[in-house]
Amino acid sequence: MQKGFARPGYFFIDTKGIIREKFFEARYRERLTGNSMIAKLFPELGEEVTQTVEAPHLQLALEQSDSIAVPGTRITLAAEVRLPADVHVYAPGAQGYRPIRLVMDEMPEMKFPPASYPQSKTLFLPVINERVPVFDGTFRISQDVKVSTSADFWGSLGKDGKTFTITAKLEYQACDQTKCYQPTSVPVKWQLKVLPLDRTRAPVEIRHK
Repeated sequence: MQKGFARPGYFFIDTKGIIREKFFEARYRERLTGNSMIAKLFPELGEEVTQTVEAPHLQLALEQSDSIAVPGTRITLAAEVRLPADVHVYAPGAQGYRPIRLVMDEMPEMKFPPASYPQSKTLFLPVINERVPVFDGTFRISQDVKVSTSADFWGSLGKDGKTFTITAKLEYQACDQTKCYQPTSVPVKWQLKVLPLDRTRAPVEIRHK
């Protein structure tokens, strides 16, 4: 049925005309927003801080590429973590420790692919002669959000759309040079307004015959 349909997507081309990145979706109804694409290429430009959260042993800045979406769009949420100079958290893949995780609460209106984490560093623990992956300093965890394209969801938005609260929790265990603290779970949330699709038909004189 979809044979011949155009597939929405983006190419990122540098000043020398070389394609550096491409962004395409498997489903023609789903597409990245322009801001979401910029957030992936240049996180410091593509996301706005929505709130800051004080948490044990770290600071959080919650960000999102878009505050408004429509069915089928894909936006990017982020949690920027700032750790004190002598504190680290364990990265995904650490064995025998509690790695940091952004855990999204399920919503029928949204889909959440796995979160993206930055490249970790290797920390050597001389007392136990062990190397483990960690994060320190400031780093960002990114989470894509796909807005539902189901007909039932479209119909529920009404004329003015609806605002949804996306909730999650950040789980982590912080450690310093001498000790590890108790594992912690911090609730976080973002607001997203979803507008209905503009399904107004084109004027008769410019419709395909």
